Amino acid sequence: MRLSALCLGALGLSCFIITARAAEKVEIDNPWVRVLRITQAPHEKSEAHVRPASVSVYLTDLHQKVTEAGGKVRDLKKKAGDVAFFEAANTSEENVSDQPLEEIVVELKPGSNGPTGWPVSIDPVKTDPQHHPVPLENDKVRVLRTILDPHIKGPAHEHPSYVVVYLTELHTTMTLADGRQIDNPRKPGEVAWRDALKHQTENIGDKRAVEIQIELKK
Repeated sequence: MRLSALCLGALGLSCFIITARAAEKVEIDNPWVRVLRITQAPHEKSEAHVRPASVSVYLTDLHQKVTEAGGKVRDLKKKAGDVAFFEAANTSEENVSDQPLEEIVVELKPGSNGPTGWPVSIDPVKTDPQHHPVPLENDKVRVLRTILDPHIKGPAHEHPSYVVVYLTELHTTMTLADGRQIDNPRKPGEVAWRDALKHQTENIGDKRAVEIQIELKK
């Protein structure tokens, strides 16, 4: 397989891994996760690759033919905003639609020391379940679909270490446990890493905002 890497910026923090048929951008790489932005043009097929257990957040609709190492083929269809968990596997994927696709893949690094903060004491799923539904949970992760109504400040709550994927435009302020306030404007499709924290969030924008939070259990 022909492979090249392009890193941008003085520190090489933003890297594209490019093959003849697929593109992956490394958005986050730390001891616990590697977060990739994967794009694929219509009818293109990726090379076979091994991926650890991972969570996918779909930024566009997706229709792929997934071929496993043993030759088994399965049809995968997802809608923009969907979330899915996959165990470690060796696969190749073909975009069988007429539209380009984009997804965020959060790879869970095997064998790493666990992140901090799980379980939480002040759980947003319990204090504000209407705005924190859980589309996915297993022994490795809990995924929240956090809904932020305009000009509403939610109750204080805690998170373990987690990855955030912003599905919509968003402008919030986060008040931390020590009283510091952080301004947090975001664009659709952006991602961020958060260490375990306690905070209170206010949507200071004029529209409802939605984000996916992938909390790490171990």
